[in-house]
Amino acid sequence: MILLEFSMSPMDKGESVSEQVSRSLKIIDESGMPYRLNPMGTVLEGEFDEVMGVVKQCYETMRKDCKRITCGIKIDYREGRSGRLESKIVSIENKLGKEIKK
Repeated sequence: MILLEFSMSPMDKGESVSEQVSRSLKIIDESGMPYRLNPMGTVLEGEFDEVMGVVKQCYETMRKDCKRITCGIKIDYREGRSGRLESKIVSIENKLGKEIKK
């Protein structure tokens, strides 16, 4: 299973890009795969081709009305493990002995 964190933004739409980002989030949500939105991007959990397919859909949608796009991607692969979107946070909370801010 893959954890993939990405951030995709248009470079030609001014300071506020929430309209374009919300279109990407709709694609992500409708994909049905586990995800977490954070202030700097989104983390997806799934098989490699699945998560990359979602990123591609977001790109294809954004490029319809954006002439320049930036995208940063980080991938964490761990063989034989799933549910890491939640379990990685729980592991840290257990070590701290308390819940962290979410």
